[in-house]
Amino acid sequence: MVSYKELGLVNSRELFKKAIAGKYAIPAFNFNNMEQMQAIVQACVETKSPVILQVSSGARKYANQTLLRYMAQGATEYAKELGCEVPIVLHLDHGDSFELCKSCIEYGFSSVMIDGSALPYDQNVELAAKVVDYAHKYDVTVEGELGVLAGIEDEVSHETHSYTRPEEVEDFVKKTGVDSLAISIGTSHGAFKFKPEQCTRNAEGKLVPPPLRFDILQEVEKRIPGFPIVLHGASSVPQQYVDIINEYGGKLEAAVGIPEEQLRKAAESAVCKINIDSDGRLAMTAAVREVFAKKPAEFDPRKYLGPARDELKKLYMHKINNVLGSAGRI
Repeated sequence: MVSYKELGLVNSRELFKKAIAGKYAIPAFNFNNMEQMQAIVQACVETKSPVILQVSSGARKYANQTLLRYMAQGATEYAKELGCEVPIVLHLDHGDSFELCKSCIEYGFSSVMIDGSALPYDQNVELAAKVVDYAHKYDVTVEGELGVLAGIEDEVSHETHSYTRPEEVEDFVKKTGVDSLAISIGTSHGAFKFKPEQCTRNAEGKLVPPPLRFDILQEVEKRIPGFPIVLHGASSVPQQYVDIINEYGGKLEAAVGIPEEQLRKAAESAVCKINIDSDGRLAMTAAVREVFAKKPAEFDPRKYLGPARDELKKLYMHKINNVLGSAGRI
């Protein structure tokens, strides 16, 4: 058993209180490798933003749980070396079983998500309560979920979505004891969040998705005032990255994300954690494809992963400064 406190990490409890009071959201950035971790820490140190390092079940298998633990510890030391001790949470994204959550807690995670949203309501409650009971013994915070997001992210895949039912949230929070709640108000996983026929075109000809259901969010806030709310599937799918990828041999047709102005509006409410994964994948892929296209003889991984890391850092600084509002909040 390794305590996250030994690794220099924090849980999300106090960070969420400050975020709700300050009307901003904490970035939750997924990572699988060193370059992603470097970009996240550099961006957060330079903007003085707290951060949640997210690890999916797929990332844990890909990178190895032991390596991830030491990478998270390295992130805290790296931030100090760069001159700013930013608060860092290590969080399991979309945990699907008690056993997985338990294992992550024992390996030094400071926060876990138990996603029983696809289960019948009573089973979701039972599973979340079991995880909370174990996690709270070690002062680890727990995120639950009500409502189902469509789309694909690693091993999470749903063809259809269901909005969160506000009438269930109070009962769920009370019975489970979760510390935060992910809700479904129209976001979705992956780069292909909406079909073209679901969108309209603006004056510039860009596809615009249907607006988020802020009415559901407002009703949830009324029922559990001051309770930390989480948005998953909140990447905006920047068109410049889609264009670069397609220009240099990729095939991303009709990739549409959540407009950033809607995410900024959400961040000013009780939404205090916003997950961003696909945008980071797009930024890195665009940079790598551009290097390969312009320098086809290049074979040194540092020469294409370095630019990918730099582009990712630039994206994350933009999100922190202009979308989430978390800059200067440490």
